[in-house]
Amino acid sequence: MHTPVLLKETIEALKIKPNGLYIDATFGEGGHTIEISKKGGKVLAIDADFNQVKCQNLNVKSADGINLIHGNFKDIEKIAKENNFYPVDGILFDLGLSMRQLNESGKGFSYKKLTEGLDMRLDGEGVTAGEIINSYSKDQLYEIFSKYSEELDSWPIAQSIIDARRVKKIMTVGDLILAINKVIKDEKVYSRIFQALRIETNDELESLKKGLSGAINIL
Repeated sequence: MHTPVLLKETIEALKIKPNGLYIDATFGEGGHTIEISKKGGKVLAIDADFNQVKCQNLNVKSADGINLIHGNFKDIEKIAKENNFYPVDGILFDLGLSMRQLNESGKGFSYKKLTEGLDMRLDGEGVTAGEIINSYSKDQLYEIFSKYSEELDSWPIAQSIIDARRVKKIMTVGDLILAINKVIKDEKVYSRIFQALRIETNDELESLKKGLSGAINIL
């Protein structure tokens, strides 16, 4: 099991009460959920990645007081009420990707997995990152790169992508890296651009706004 960064500090901040109700809105590989359970809290754990839930369900079935379900934290209020799990004593959002998602998902989250397709959808629904790269206008690409990654070279990178896809579709991680390389070769830039794409593909900021609003209603 992956140990989350700042696990001790996070659990301390939640002030776990025996038999208290807690929601782990981003289950991931279960580090926070398991620790909450060990301290006597009951946990409703949510994850948008169906494969993540499928892989981890075996690890939590034997644990008392944990209910792991597939869902998006934007629907946290609805999910809590459907499971009669409210009002709650604490809620945790641990944003980002797990190591398994980066290394094993096959969805193109990591700029290091050059042969993977550009999917990046956590729940398998909606448009893929590849469809965004191949259909968005230069202005649209610039907007998501500058807004979600604050990349200084967003404009020339967007132009390079437009130029590259005129020759052939950008289908894989490697194809996208080649387009970025026409402007700059820098792993930090790759990381920022891939982050921006993931956020756009999964509409993460809008989901977070809805999730935080719903979370306040069930505390």
